Amino acid sequence: MKRLLMLTVALLFSFPAFAATPWDNWRQVGHATLSWGPFDVYDSQLLTPEGHYQAQKWPQALVINYLRSIDREELTKATEEQWQALGLLEQARKNDWLNSVEKTWPDVSNGSGIVFLANENGGQFYSRAPNSVLFQAIGEPFTPAFRDAFLAIWLSPATQYPDLRSKLIGATASD
Repeated sequence: MKRLLMLTVALLFSFPAFAATPWDNWRQVGHATLSWGPFDVYDSQLLTPEGHYQAQKWPQALVINYLRSIDREELTKATEEQWQALGLLEQARKNDWLNSVEKTWPDVSNGSGIVFLANENGGQFYSRAPNSVLFQAIGEPFTPAFRDAFLAIWLSPATQYPDLRSKLIGATASD
């Protein structure tokens, strides 16, 4: 009976839904909350294995924990607006990235989360349902060009949210 129980536990943890995520033991570089007027939209954090940010150094994980409900169309529209502000919209349209993310992302609600895991080969989205601790990969992996454009929304010096960027990258007054 003891062997059966141990085998069952081992099998459960071998499934992707129960497996540890690559970023589980990484260190936080910084964290920030995006607010829109009086409403908090999401908490975010940037993680790396060493806990330090360096542009174009992989891997990195951008973790977004939502504090309100937003449907995938709204998320896609907000991404489109940010890419337009960064001058990346033409590249996004040429590569059909907006359609790809709208098909990939779930609707989000208070307590759910999305992680973008960026590595040298590109990036992968992961999703967590409200009140869950389990992340699951969603959609197909994205290219390095998508990775760079997506992370630019938060990490580019030209971002529309410079205070958020500073907090995420752990900037100091001298940065």
